Amino acid sequence: MRRDVFQAIADPTRRAILSLIVVQAMTPNAIAEHFDTTRQAVSNHIKILTECQLLKKEQSGREIYYHFNPNKMKEIADWLAPFTKLWDDRFDRLDKVLNNLKTEENGK
Repeated sequence: MRRDVFQAIADPTRRAILSLIVVQAMTPNAIAEHFDTTRQAVSNHIKILTECQLLKKEQSGREIYYHFNPNKMKEIADWLAPFTKLWDDRFDRLDKVLNNLKTEENGK
């Protein structure tokens, strides 16, 4: 099954895993220690994040470390950009309206 980054970030546990790994690379066991769930459940989340290329796997001796892939997050940022601009424009207009109301109120 082909997964995308939006499927990956839809789950709060996967977002929490990303938040952990963005700080430093971690092994699956180190990641699992942060959650009150089975190691298998965490492994499944890691698998999805890896399939979506949000995590990269690196073998170091007998250990596997997972690293955050910031380049893949660009897909999310690119998708959000038009919405961010839309909301920024709306907030700017609201600021103008509120400032005008405040000015009118102070002028009375």
